[in-house]
Amino acid sequence: MVSLLNNERPPVFCPGCTHDRIAKVLDRAYQRMGLRGNQIATVSDIGCSGLFDTFFQTHALHGLHGRALTYATGLKLARPELHVIVTMGDGGMGIGGAHFLSACRRNLDLTLLVLNNFNFGMTGGQFSATTPSDAVVGSGFLNRLERPLDVCRVAASAGATYVTRCSAYRKDLADEIERAIRHRGFSVIDIWGICVGRYAKKNHLTPQEIEKNMACLPPFEGLVEENQREEYGLRYREMAGKQTAVAAPPTIEEVCEPHEKERQEVIILGNAGQRIITAGDILCFAGLAAGLRVTQKNEYNITVLTGPSITEVILSPEEIGYTGIERPSAVIAVGQEGADRRSRIFGTLAPETLVVHGKDVTLPQTAAKIITADFKAEGVTSAERALASLGILAALGGVLNPAMLRAALKNRFREPVFSSSVELVQHMGRYARDFVNTSRH
Repeated sequence: MVSLLNNERPPVFCPGCTHDRIAKVLDRAYQRMGLRGNQIATVSDIGCSGLFDTFFQTHALHGLHGRALTYATGLKLARPELHVIVTMGDGGMGIGGAHFLSACRRNLDLTLLVLNNFNFGMTGGQFSATTPSDAVVGSGFLNRLERPLDVCRVAASAGATYVTRCSAYRKDLADEIERAIRHRGFSVIDIWGICVGRYAKKNHLTPQEIEKNMACLPPFEGLVEENQREEYGLRYREMAGKQTAVAAPPTIEEVCEPHEKERQEVIILGNAGQRIITAGDILCFAGLAAGLRVTQKNEYNITVLTGPSITEVILSPEEIGYTGIERPSAVIAVGQEGADRRSRIFGTLAPETLVVHGKDVTLPQTAAKIITADFKAEGVTSAERALASLGILAALGGVLNPAMLRAALKNRFREPVFSSSVELVQHMGRYARDFVNTSRH
């Protein structure tokens, strides 16, 4: 088979760098396996090892430092027929340590080559997760404070099914890489090499020294017998195939005309427990029932039954590219905590903006039109206030109309909640009209 090395972008490393040797050995393994470039996906991140995706004529993905295994996981699950090869330095492996552990636990059919040269070579020779404690590196004494990570011990203890520790100078390295690629599961080869540009300038390290240092550690050579299990992708597809198909999401039919054919922006302000988010949902359902596009953004504390609750809804006949609210058509304030949270907006409201607020909610001064609702006198509970306010908006022809609101309630609720909700909004609609008539007189 022909080489998969990229003639237009051949490997370029410092003279004597073992990364260059590993790149050529990896190419040899591909040739022995008879692989074509369209059968391989090379995934890398940052650092000298991150150059591998450009040096091979294969599918490739180059991502953020330490995240290569996350991209590789998605690729392999989406395209299980590909051989997904991940090249990662000791720096990226340390940065993405949680992803490394997840890959070991998962046992997806990926091959990880850790190009381990004991430092961040590209960025100045700082210490990495595998730097020996007695090494002299570009980050002062910091490595002396930490114990270096044993990649293979961690991989085996986390569940990797194929783990090898070896030197970049190993004579049969191409054979070992081939065995790792052919293994059906997560394979890790911790390849020790020499960074001649940084690490070796201050630390005596030779191929013989690498062998000597490796001999002081437990050997890892291929299959980890106690971790053998079914490959993740096969098991995932088998179990997923037995799941009941998820029903298609319900659709909301266009059954009425919109009240306004221009973009409408609504903010609903309240307290936790007042069903503010539900009211926003209903407003969105109303827009969809009128053929409009809608967006909803919510804000609430992580606390339960205390704190502000806020929802922002946009209804528009056009696509909504920006979901920020700049010129509210209406503001509903049914709880003091929500109103206080957004108190600054009231001073910016235009005279044509409609504000509906509870009688017991104190608002800052505003130029907007104000409807004050005495919810307590009308027998409206705290949890019903937001929905009742939508009834007021619909009755006054602000943002939505009664037909839109009724269609929304029908889509959102079943009996008996639907009927009680219709009764509530109709009652508050009459209240709103009486309020306006009284105000005029």
